[in-house]
Amino acid sequence: MSRVDTELKFESVDALEAPSPFTHSARPDNKVVNPPYEQAHDEIFGALKQRIEAVNQEVCEPGDENSFFVCDIGEVERLHTHWFKKLPRVQPYYAVKCNPDAKVLRKLADLGVNFDCASKSEIEKVLEMGVDPERIIYANPCKASSFIRYAAGARVLKSTFDNVEELHKIKKYHPDSQLLLRIATDDSTAQCRLSTKYGCEMEKVDILLQCVKDLGLNLVGVSFHVGSGASDFTSLYTAVKDSRTVFDRAKEFGLPNLNLLDVGGGFQFESFHGSSAVLRGALDEFFPQDSGIDIIAEPGRFFAATAFTLASNVIAKRKLTPNESMLYINDGVYGNMNCILFDHQEPIPRTLFHNGEFYYYDFNSTSPRPVQTGFHYPQKVSIWGPTCDGLDCITKEYYMKHDLVPGDWIFFPSLGAYTASAATPFNGFEQNVDVLYIDTSSR
Repeated sequence: MSRVDTELKFESVDALEAPSPFTHSARPDNKVVNPPYEQAHDEIFGALKQRIEAVNQEVCEPGDENSFFVCDIGEVERLHTHWFKKLPRVQPYYAVKCNPDAKVLRKLADLGVNFDCASKSEIEKVLEMGVDPERIIYANPCKASSFIRYAAGARVLKSTFDNVEELHKIKKYHPDSQLLLRIATDDSTAQCRLSTKYGCEMEKVDILLQCVKDLGLNLVGVSFHVGSGASDFTSLYTAVKDSRTVFDRAKEFGLPNLNLLDVGGGFQFESFHGSSAVLRGALDEFFPQDSGIDIIAEPGRFFAATAFTLASNVIAKRKLTPNESMLYINDGVYGNMNCILFDHQEPIPRTLFHNGEFYYYDFNSTSPRPVQTGFHYPQKVSIWGPTCDGLDCITKEYYMKHDLVPGDWIFFPSLGAYTASAATPFNGFEQNVDVLYIDTSSR
């Protein structure tokens, strides 16, 4: 077995079997992952139920039945603990763009997590919480000159780059920057590829190193990102190996010893056991504990996805046959499920409320297939968002136990990553929805 194959196994059960009532999350490939802890389902359901029971659809004001999130701040804390169990050497810098919810940011800051910002506004948001600028990395390799000047004034020093032109801007506007050279990676198996846009190819690294030397800039390290949703973790191993090469080349160029490695983001709860195992092995081989190198990462979805549950109301229905319908709900791809278009996610709809009863704990209420062992799903549905755009489709084919009608509710678990952060008011549908916070840290 090769080095990168070690420890890749992680526990999962086929969704053909009935999941535990404490199933943390389900994946589109019909696998559900056995979590290292139990999610706070009782508290999540309690918040969902209380909000829905308060809505009288016969007399409620327009918008009272809008979709809403339940956010468990305690889940963020458990994820933080889980991160350091698997990657004790790696300091996380949370990717603010993933979900800039103020209470999540505050919790992460209090836990000692630092921040990956990609714009002036994100930097401002973090600094306004009283976070020291030393705890921010400006992880955007191509920045507007005015933003670079702002970072200089705010004393945000850590920054990434991947081209000569960027170095000349930095020399002019922020020469005190602590720079990380971002290298390209093999992200061909990732759901969201980034090396098509950012990252210096290895054969061009020497050009950047020479430019850094000529300009007298302060290169402190290397960064990379293997993309989000990667299925081949060997890319992590290769990226760490390539980073070691850049460290060594910088020394050969006569630059001061580099001391910082940024392993990027893309970490997902469902695959974290495997990705963290490969990363640990690669770090131990190329940047061992006694090397004096600090390791950081830029996780976003790892801390945000499973902390949020979205509930949405069925606002309309078109019956096509006795067992096939089009369901219309009041959230969609222009709202809090824009992750379908921009992040290649496949939200999992489950029945929450139907015919006067709640079904939160029936994790088999829906299925991507009409028949599973022990379960039959007679209702075939497509689910659509509220706008007039035909692109606003959440799923073209799903199967349900219940024949939902207008007024019923659907919920989507683990929907906190790249959702509310990119919602728009397109077509007049306001998607700045309520967030109900619970904190199960002490349970």
